[in-house]
Amino acid sequence: MGAENLSQDTLAEQLLELAIKSGAQAAEVYQSRSLSRPVFFEANRLKQIETSQSEGTALRLWRNGRPGLTVAYGDVPAQAMVERALALSHLNQPESVELGSNSGLVYPDVGKAVPIEVLVDWGKEAIALIREVYPDVLCSSDWECDVETTRLVNSHGLDCYYTDTTLSCYISAEWIRGDDFLSVSDGQTQRDFLQPEKLAHQILQRLVWANENVSPPSGRVPVLFTSKAADMLWGTAQAALNGKRILEAASPWAERLGKPVIAPSLTLYQDPQAGPYSCPFDDEGNPTTSLVFIQNGILQHFYSDRTTGRQLGIGTTGNGFRSSLGSYPTPGLFNFLIEPGSASLSDLIQMIDDGLIVDQMLGNGSGISGDFSINIDLGYRVQNGQVIGRVKDTMVAGNVYTALKQLVKLGSDADWNGSCYTPSLIVEGLSTTGRNN
Repeated sequence: MGAENLSQDTLAEQLLELAIKSGAQAAEVYQSRSLSRPVFFEANRLKQIETSQSEGTALRLWRNGRPGLTVAYGDVPAQAMVERALALSHLNQPESVELGSNSGLVYPDVGKAVPIEVLVDWGKEAIALIREVYPDVLCSSDWECDVETTRLVNSHGLDCYYTDTTLSCYISAEWIRGDDFLSVSDGQTQRDFLQPEKLAHQILQRLVWANENVSPPSGRVPVLFTSKAADMLWGTAQAALNGKRILEAASPWAERLGKPVIAPSLTLYQDPQAGPYSCPFDDEGNPTTSLVFIQNGILQHFYSDRTTGRQLGIGTTGNGFRSSLGSYPTPGLFNFLIEPGSASLSDLIQMIDDGLIVDQMLGNGSGISGDFSINIDLGYRVQNGQVIGRVKDTMVAGNVYTALKQLVKLGSDADWNGSCYTPSLIVEGLSTTGRNN
């Protein structure tokens, strides 16, 4: 299931040869194989161990300038895929063929697999650490080793592939106290190893803070987003940096290159070698690049795929990605990093006289407009620099762009939340409403 095996598979070459012989002027084959070994725990006990494999192939071709895209899973006849793609091309309008050629680079495999036994031991360790302090808590978790191989080949001579091995885990702790139900969850995604002790500590810290239920603050108060919750803010920033949004004039930053757009203590960037979401090439075969989007609050770059980059006159930034096998590449991020500050999470809390910690939210947050109104699934009140308890039935509303301009302090506790590497941070300019207990 490694890159070597996929590179020796002849299906891609068959598809390209048949497509050209059938009248296509250009063709591209995108292949993805994965092997996953998840371990599940439920109600504090090991529940099941699974192994799952999947394989998918996408063929995209152009005949008379008209594109046709077809997807198949598992073993499929090459002729049937080509015929379907050609038939679909009749239904589409002509477009420019955006294909790369072979750069001659060899991409090494990244990450190391771990045995099932290690995943099981990690799961048992994390649950034991939590229940040692809170024996009444019910824990569920899953621990997974995922090996994914990607190969991209086209009729212009491109052939690139690599294998990516990632480890991930997720754990939730449910605490029932009479009529009060509390669910605390957290996770990790990393290369080579996971840290059950760190994950258990994060869950325990939240359980300690939630020991008492208290009334929420009201009005405009400082809000501390933990690294787990801060991703809500960065989703809007990522959308505003998308070259497609710039072309559509949908981003408020479209005419702001070289100008300040957020607080001067914020630097936002991507690094192809960083973390578990590192990626050597995008889904168009372009090498990914280090790129600073915003430096010290000043907008420097947008990200784009080939088509969008050509239309913007900036070229591709190596950010053409498919949301699924059956999708065309569009501008996307493989990782997104926020340069952390110097203050620990406890330092941030001590800075707040009366405010709110947001740790888990219900809903998807804001869109490109930046306006949001979210229900807090798990939050805490801070008074005089101390967490005094959990708040319930509380909402936070405001605008992301305004909040990022009114940054109070950045934390040093940056961590991966999905493909976003973010620290905790305190912002102002948000309003809170809640029901007094």
